Amino acid sequence: MGTSEAVLQVLSGANPLLFNSATCSGNLDSTFPSRFLYKYTKKRVSRYKRLFNCSSTLQSDLGLNRLKGLGYGLSGCREVNRLQLLSCKCQQAESVSGLTAEDGNGTWFVDSAKKLNLNSVANTPNILEFQDVQQFEQEKKSFTSNGAAGTTIDSVSKATVDCLEDEAWNLLRDSMVYYCGSPIGTIAANDPTSSNVLNYDQVFIRDFIPSGIAFLLKGEYDIVRNFILHTLQLQSWEKTMDCHSPGQGLMPASFKVRTVPLDGDDSATEEVLDPDFGEAAIGRVAPVDSGLWWIILLRAYGKCSGDLSVQERIDVQTGIKMILKLCLADGFDMFPTLLVTDGSCMIDRRMGIHGHPLEIQALFYSALLCAREMLAPEDGSADLIRALNNRLVALSFHIREYYWIDLRKLNEIYRYKTEEYSYDAVNKFNIYPDQIPPWLVEWMPNKGGYLIGNLQPAHMDFRFFSLGNIWSIVNGLATRDQSHAILDLMEAKWADLVADMPLKICYPALEGQEWQIITGSDPKNT
Repeated sequence: MGTSEAVLQVLSGANPLLFNSATCSGNLDSTFPSRFLYKYTKKRVSRYKRLFNCSSTLQSDLGLNRLKGLGYGLSGCREVNRLQLLSCKCQQAESVSGLTAEDGNGTWFVDSAKKLNLNSVANTPNILEFQDVQQFEQEKKSFTSNGAAGTTIDSVSKATVDCLEDEAWNLLRDSMVYYCGSPIGTIAANDPTSSNVLNYDQVFIRDFIPSGIAFLLKGEYDIVRNFILHTLQLQSWEKTMDCHSPGQGLMPASFKVRTVPLDGDDSATEEVLDPDFGEAAIGRVAPVDSGLWWIILLRAYGKCSGDLSVQERIDVQTGIKMILKLCLADGFDMFPTLLVTDGSCMIDRRMGIHGHPLEIQALFYSALLCAREMLAPEDGSADLIRALNNRLVALSFHIREYYWIDLRKLNEIYRYKTEEYSYDAVNKFNIYPDQIPPWLVEWMPNKGGYLIGNLQPAHMDFRFFSLGNIWSIVNGLATRDQSHAILDLMEAKWADLVADMPLKICYPALEGQEWQIITGSDPKNT
């Protein structure tokens, strides 16, 4: 196949033909006289000349799709197609080949056009309608001065991305909080239009995690280091509510930098950190996830910065142990999962997640893995490490076995026997099939599955919680097959789980009476 044939093949496609070839069948030399071919060709070319006789930039905006029909399905009109292709000033061919006009594409097309033999008529410059080579040479210079269309588009796209990224970083830096002149975190929300800031002007542990990861990836380690060490100091503060103190090791939900006068000197002031462990929070919710996030961020800091001196400090090692002892403490629960109250994570409000929510279990698993890597080997931590390893095995089995739901498991639940009293019962949690919501049967795809939101005796929360499922993929809590199935489900149900949001917290949303009962008619949980 010649070079001109190859170009026509590249420009061929399944799109509708731009130039109709129905009247051009058979052998041109024997069927049509030269004069008819000349008039037909000139008429067809002039009709579309206005479309293609444009600058290289505009042609790149139009895209190659407009040209894909050229040469498609033509048996005896090969020469006519070449002629019609030439009327676009060869610039689309330059774009396809990845070469500029200076690489010789324009010259090649002119020379090829002169070699065409359409009954000895196509060799005349008038039929080619170039006006001819002069105008083409001008467009070559314009194309070269402007650069390749792809380069221009890439540059504009990159500039747009850089502009958005710069704006995001400016907003993030505007939200930074300073303590004694050093950055210590970012506030939870910065809305200049709102006069009632409540506690959104404080640094929340969980809210700083995405900010901290962004700073680590940017190479700005100081703010993360300061955040880790200062929040550790707050861990040992005395915490009471109505004469009751929670267990040692609890990390605050948030803290605020306050300026207070020095004792005995009203003219001088000092900055202090004012933590909130839930005793002042809306709903008085306890921050169960704060300590788990703190351990995860500590490990991320060490891996990104290479600075392991922070995690090796005695006070940091003590802080890790205190969190672990609080989480691994014996209680009344029969399951390896953490038992928490509603509003103890996520958005600090009632969402019907009291019990063993998936998000807490995924964070718990990550924190245990990170702590095992960071704990210094010593005699005092041997028992703690042993308990940690035992919990990891039991927790991973429990989540993978009992939280997983797909079509096969759904059919299995439908066949559950209830009120089983034995050590080898199949329906261990006495789940009644009537619990399965109608939306789940229609929503579950044939390929895919996910980890349910909660599991308790006689109760399964079938809602899809995004953070719990995605974090289970990240930390390996979900098996490899389960991880692929979760991603398959998210792809199949993209419109429900993502839609116009970056990512929905959970699906489906609560509505009507169900929302009133589960959230306590909380208008912020609509």
